[in-house]
Amino acid sequence: MPRAINPRRIAAPPARHSHAIVHQARAHRLVISGQVGRRPDGTVSDDLEEQMLAAWDNIHAILKEAGMIVSDLVRVSVFVTVPASVLVHRAVLERVLGGHAPAVNYMEINALAQPEFLVAIEAEAVSEDGEGIYDDLTNTIVASTARPVGG
Repeated sequence: MPRAINPRRIAAPPARHSHAIVHQARAHRLVISGQVGRRPDGTVSDDLEEQMLAAWDNIHAILKEAGMIVSDLVRVSVFVTVPASVLVHRAVLERVLGGHAPAVNYMEINALAQPEFLVAIEAEAVSEDGEGIYDDLTNTIVASTARPVGG
């Protein structure tokens, strides 16, 4: 199981995240490309918090499709175009991670691919037990033992 690394010799993370995550080398890895705040109907709110929540909804859907859960997330990178939004980011993170604390990086940038996008969130998940993971090489489910999915 991935394990958080927060050395006592350095300052504690300022929000719910970890300085690092260590996991076994033999695992299923899911790399999630930057998810923007586009809703399933294609609309994009002009509100940063709503865009963040929509991006997280997308991440939760991707995790579920991959047979993973939010606690499988080991790394999250958040890119925001709205200056001084770290408190909004932290509040949303508390809401969507349910107490889980992956390694997190928050960055304020000038622009994203389209001007209406205020946030993009990349993530990486690791499932060391492989439950529900589809193996393209053998065209089979690696393990059929069920566990809760989604976020």
